[in-house]
Amino acid sequence: MTAESFPSSADESGNEPPRRIGLLDVLSVAAVVLDTSGRIVFWTPQAEELFGYTAEEALGKYAARLFIHPEHLQAVQSLFAEVLATGRSWAGAFPIRHKDGSTRLMEFRNMRLLDDLGDVYALGIAADYNLLQRVETDLALSERLINQSPIGLALMGPDLRYLLVNPALERIDGIPAEDHIGRHLRETLPFTDVDTVESALRQVLTTGTPLLDQYHVGRPPTDPDHDHAWSLSFYRLEDPGGRVLGAATSVVDVTERHRAAIEADRARRRLALIADASTRVGTTLEVEQTAHELAEIATPELADVVAVDILDSALACRRSRKPDNGPELFRAIALKAAHPTVALNAADAPGDLAAYDGDRLVTLCVRTGRPVLVRHVGDHDLRRIARDDEATALLSRAGVHSYLAVPLIAHGEVLGALDLKRTRNPLPFDDDDVVLATELATRAAVAIDNARWFQSVRNTALTLQRSLLPDHPPHQTGLELASRYQPAQATSEVGGDWYDVIPLTDDKTALVVGDVMGNGIDAAATMGRLRTATCAYADLDLAPDAVLQHLDKITCDLEHYIVTCLYAVYDPHTRQCRIANAGHMPPALARPGQAPALLDLPAGAPLGVGGITFETTTMDLGPGDLLVLYTDGLVETRQHPIDDRLNVLLTFLDEPQRPLEETCDLLLYGLRHPDDHDDVALLVARTL
Repeated sequence: MTAESFPSSADESGNEPPRRIGLLDVLSVAAVVLDTSGRIVFWTPQAEELFGYTAEEALGKYAARLFIHPEHLQAVQSLFAEVLATGRSWAGAFPIRHKDGSTRLMEFRNMRLLDDLGDVYALGIAADYNLLQRVETDLALSERLINQSPIGLALMGPDLRYLLVNPALERIDGIPAEDHIGRHLRETLPFTDVDTVESALRQVLTTGTPLLDQYHVGRPPTDPDHDHAWSLSFYRLEDPGGRVLGAATSVVDVTERHRAAIEADRARRRLALIADASTRVGTTLEVEQTAHELAEIATPELADVVAVDILDSALACRRSRKPDNGPELFRAIALKAAHPTVALNAADAPGDLAAYDGDRLVTLCVRTGRPVLVRHVGDHDLRRIARDDEATALLSRAGVHSYLAVPLIAHGEVLGALDLKRTRNPLPFDDDDVVLATELATRAAVAIDNARWFQSVRNTALTLQRSLLPDHPPHQTGLELASRYQPAQATSEVGGDWYDVIPLTDDKTALVVGDVMGNGIDAAATMGRLRTATCAYADLDLAPDAVLQHLDKITCDLEHYIVTCLYAVYDPHTRQCRIANAGHMPPALARPGQAPALLDLPAGAPLGVGGITFETTTMDLGPGDLLVLYTDGLVETRQHPIDDRLNVLLTFLDEPQRPLEETCDLLLYGLRHPDDHDDVALLVARTL
């Protein structure tokens, strides 16, 4: 061996290089050689460290006398003789006497030696038993941890080639352990930013500073269609002498956390979208504007192409007929695309009326009242989405690959559909998209429903003539009703007083009495308009104060008319009556066994003043309670104070169980005067 084969003891600068330290150095293994008589003829520095004797103190001495306790002497001599005679090695733990007098347990390996002259010697190799056991335990623990750890672990050389890989890393990256060994780091990483990872690892090798929890996303060979995420940590490995052996890498699969974070971010964006929709959709009482706002909010977060189509019967405020196999007539209201696309040419232009057969998906959506989801659109699906073959070809060219239709439902009625398509967005619609689209559609449907009814009421109010009052109010759940209308006695002109009984959902009933100040055809026409509007708003199931608020807005536009109105809603299931007053006479209430009284309600301002808020008062009604609603023509006269007349009214209600028709006649003939110049509307209700 040449001199170049050995490492230099010093570099050119004269500095000592880092000393290589191996496992034997860590264990401080000592070697001792004995001749056949048991004298020590060879003594290593490690032996001095282990037994406490210097070479001068040990060489030439009998080992048994130096190290062995008297009680173990015979056993040691027998063992020594056996090793020299048979040549068989012996290994085991044995207590020895240290120079300081203490007893220490040593792990021995004893064997026979022969030199070139044929002389026999005994070689003893010893190490501290406790230290050896600790090292063995550490090694076993390390092996178990590496092999059984759920964390992927790898050891890499300074050239960033694999030296060792544990089973967990096999499972994480999908590459067998044997296929890692000797390969370069970049050959196995499924990351697009592999250069960044490699640079970071070289920095760790250079500086010795570990890098912890480095987040990386990629697609392993075992699942090339989905993103996975890993947390990587890098550590430099050194021997006790400071020599760099390589690097250790730990890999933790955090795919679930990654996906949860993505879902959380997605949920935050969806909540933000819903919150945005609450302020941007339904800003006006116009169907077209509301539909346009819905299409705007859904693009491009939810879909690339959005259409809003309303059933023509819903726009006309007609109840939809029962589903059959015939076509449905849709009015295209809004259309929006996130980018230029020929898919717009395949859709019905806003304002167009189109009939879609029963096999079309949008028809299926409105008839079932349920979302229709096609995650992956095929040619057959396109024919069920488009109106005709030409539109089918355009949708195919546009790259429509996923489709979702959600019904627009308000107050249990299907008004139309929100139609969603994806072209550039590579992800198909999923169940979360269905939930989001349904939430947006529900919010928009309420606004569209309010808008269509508002428009219907407004158009009706501008075109209808005086509405005829019913001869007898209908029978309603939980109520017995009677009514009267009597024109002014002193004039043949009809006035503007009216009453109404309006059936509502859930067996509720709206009771209305109103008075348009003045008389003649204009007052009657105004009354007809307001009565029609009241019926329409009542159908929206609004609170009494909200109905009056809407009526107030309409009245402000009716040639400065001043109108008083009392609007009440009775719920037979809760036995509660909610009442709001717009400057009208207070209703009277007669309970069995109690004195009749006028209800103490906030008077409110008359309709037509404008800008005034109204209040709803809730009261409980028991069985047999009698509620009397009337216009001022019943009690006002030019000769008597109004308070006196109201007291007279109450005297006629002293028997709440009197038949209602008799009560109406009694009030009219008992309070009315032949010369009265005002008409009267009277509505009496008794709870059953």
